[in-house]
Amino acid sequence: MSTETLLAIILPIVIVVAVLAVAGLFVMRRQRLRERFGPEYERAVEDTGSRRAAERDLEARQKRHDELDIRPLSTGVRERYAEDWRSVQGEFVDRPEDAVQDADILVTSLMRERGYPTEGVSQRLKDLSVEHGRTLEHYRAAHEVNQLSRTHKATTEQLRGAMVHYRVLFEELLSDGGQARHARA
Repeated sequence: MSTETLLAIILPIVIVVAVLAVAGLFVMRRQRLRERFGPEYERAVEDTGSRRAAERDLEARQKRHDELDIRPLSTGVRERYAEDWRSVQGEFVDRPEDAVQDADILVTSLMRERGYPTEGVSQRLKDLSVEHGRTLEHYRAAHEVNQLSRTHKATTEQLRGAMVHYRVLFEELLSDGGQARHARA
């Protein structure tokens, strides 16, 4: 067999294998991001209008998150926050709007204690999405009701729902449910 014939056979095979390898890498990357971010993956695709842009955004979030000093809580700090939460819940009966606002403040304080920056809701959502993507909708829903409550436009049922939503993220952050980076290492 001549060299030209061998090249004519081998070259297309090499090209096909290379294309399949690259495609496989993209599929693995997408799968890894979907597993890591959960429902936040599809939200990012919807928000950006493109899978490629969403994946770049999610990878940037992950990179930023990896640079943060996310840490587990000591037993004493965890107990103090649990007591603070019980106090906020108890407040709900007499002052539901205040309780929801206090729940928001307490969740933000807990985030800060764990090492998350708390400079703005949008950035908080992005930072939390890396380890808490499956509970992030709870935080969004609670925050939305909190905004309504500030103008006295939230119903008691909405306020009750906000407390439930805040509690989901609060408990996950309190228990290190997203697994702090140092715990994974």
